[in-house]
Parts: sequence; structure tokens; C-alpha cells
Amino acid sequence: MELTDEQAAVRDVVREFAREEIRPTALEADRNQEFPEDVWDGLAELDLTSLTVPEAYGGYDADPVTAAVVNEEVAYGALAVATALSVHSLATSCIAEFGSEDLKERWLPDMADGRPVGAFALSEPHAGSNPAEMSTEARKEGDQYVINGEKQWITNGNRAGVYVLFAKTDRDDPSTVTQFLVPGDVDGLSVGEKEDKLGLRASDTTSLTFDDVRIPAENRLTEEGRGLSAAFHILTGGRIAIAAQSVGLAQCAMDEALEYAGEREQFEQPIGDFQSIRHKLAEMATRIEASRLLTREAARERASGDAGLTASMAKYFASDTAMFVTNEAVQIHGGYGYVTEGEVERLYRDAKITEIYEGTTEIQKKVIARHLLE
Repeated sequence: MELTDEQAAVRDVVREFAREEIRPTALEADRNQEFPEDVWDGLAELDLTSLTVPEAYGGYDADPVTAAVVNEEVAYGALAVATALSVHSLATSCIAEFGSEDLKERWLPDMADGRPVGAFALSEPHAGSNPAEMSTEARKEGDQYVINGEKQWITNGNRAGVYVLFAKTDRDDPSTVTQFLVPGDVDGLSVGEKEDKLGLRASDTTSLTFDDVRIPAENRLTEEGRGLSAAFHILTGGRIAIAAQSVGLAQCAMDEALEYAGEREQFEQPIGDFQSIRHKLAEMATRIEASRLLTREAARERASGDAGLTASMAKYFASDTAMFVTNEAVQIHGGYGYVTEGEVERLYRDAKITEIYEGTTEIQKKVIARHLLE
């Protein structure tokens, strides 16, 4: 689908920032497993940390298509940065959509400016694809909730200053999942060590432990028992974001492969002259464009109503494309694609997570099939 003039202008600005400011930091950030905070500050200066914050609270409040374009371009620079941004945006979305006026006024203006960073605490060590199995409990005591439990795989876990938490008000009742806002400086909240991951190594992923954490009752974001439906609603946008990021990552790998195919010579000619390489490039480009169009269609549907089916299709297909394209990019580079000094090895490692977080490929297929059969 064709972008509006405004959306194209946003794309061009973010594209320039991604190529000139984000991508040059990606390799070192991956090696050191350190998030590039200067890049985050640059995103804030461009108002990108306020993508899902309403204008009334100092936000950009981007439409879903614009948000998808931003996610694609940031991921071209570094998937770790794009992931941090999309999770921050999930948190601001939850506060904007479900929070009281007091919570919105207290948290959203500063989060729009990039600090505090937001995190989305849904998954647990024994409850990933089926969050109804979570065991974290928020028990009501007077005008407070007392939280006990553990969360796992939390992006921005160490960087965050505010967590959107999902917990049961009755640990034994799966219908009581509720959404809460938990400040990062509360007593009893501890953040685990950063996970040592295959890819996305610049993005901090941690566990969270809640040990008699007390928060005011007004920090409850949804009615008791409405947390899961709220999570699934917000995650539709999250899946579109991951699909867009998959496209950006794949495009970066594609561009690396094109450049190498034109420069690398074997048998006295560029390898791009060989039909086998040309066929690889043709399939890579076609899959990327199909993924981009499907993702933007999902974003368009999100803007006008329910996009559950198309969002799952986009997330499934685009993440599969990211894995396919990065694999082919490594193959085209040969031995140079396998060493850690080059870009495509990192892109290949990063791509795998797109098939796992925000709902695995298997969960997306389950969602798609359910829509079809219903």
C-alpha cells in the first residue's frame, strides 16, 4: 500500500537516523551486550518514544501504519533497539488505554520523553504461550495490592522505570488475571541478571521477582479479571510491530547480500552474475515485499478496527521471511557470513527471536486457524 506524504516523510527521517546513528552502534552493542543509551535519547528527540502516547500527554500518537513504518526503519538499524522501543510503546499503550486520568498525567508525559523506560511483564518461567497459567498474585489488602511472584523474559527489564504487570487476584483462578502499573523503585521488586542470549544481545532481557510488593489500589489498570483480554488487545499491535521489525531486519540483510554479490568475484566474475545467486536474491526480495505489504495491511486494519487475523498472518510470515533472508544472506557471503566481524552473522542470530516473542510461530498459526474455522 502507498504511504501518505506525511508517512513517507516520517519514514525518510527515521531511515536516515537508523542508518547514520543506530546501525553504526549495532555490532559493538551486540558484542558488549550493552544497550546504546545515546541512541535511545536520539529516538526521544525524534518523538519516537511517544509513538503510542496521546497528544494530550505530550505524545506523537502515531497511527498504526506510521508506527509500523517506524518499527521497520528502526529495526533496519538494530533489532535490539527496535524491540526496546516496541516494548516501551506497549507499556505506554496500556497506560493510555486503561489507566485512570491520574495515572496518565503522572506517567505518560515523562515516558513520552523517553524516561522512564517502560516494560511489559506478562511471561513467567512456567507460563509463556499460555499466560492463563501464570502464578504471580496481586492480593487486595485494604487500599493496596500485595504482589508476589516471578516474571521471565522481560525486555527492558533492567532499564525500565515502570512495569505493566499482569497478575491474578486469586492465584488458583485463571479468570482473575488483572493488569497493574508497578513503579520500578518499589520495595520488594528485584531485577535478575541479564540473560546471555543467542541474538538480540544488546537488549536487556531479565527476570523480575516480586516479594510482598505493595502498590496503591489505584495502580490497577483494568477491572479485576480483565487483564488477559486487555493483553491480547494490546498484543495485536505488538505483533504488527514485530512483523514490521522483521521486514526491516530482512531488508538490511538483503542490502548486505546485494552489495556483497556485486563486489565479490569468483571465477573471474562477480558472484551476482551466477544464476544461483540471482535466484536467491529474487526470492529474498519477493518475500520481503510480500511481508511488507501484509504488515502494512494489518496496520491499516488495526487503524479501522479488528486486525487479529491479519496481524497474526503478518507476524508469522514476516518472521519466517526474516529467518529465510538472513540465512540466504549468510550463504551468499560464504565464510565471510559466518564470522562475527560481519553484519549478516548478527542479523541471522537476531532474526530467530522474531519467531518466538510476541507469540510464537505456532501460536500465530493457531490463531489463524481459529479465525478460519470460526
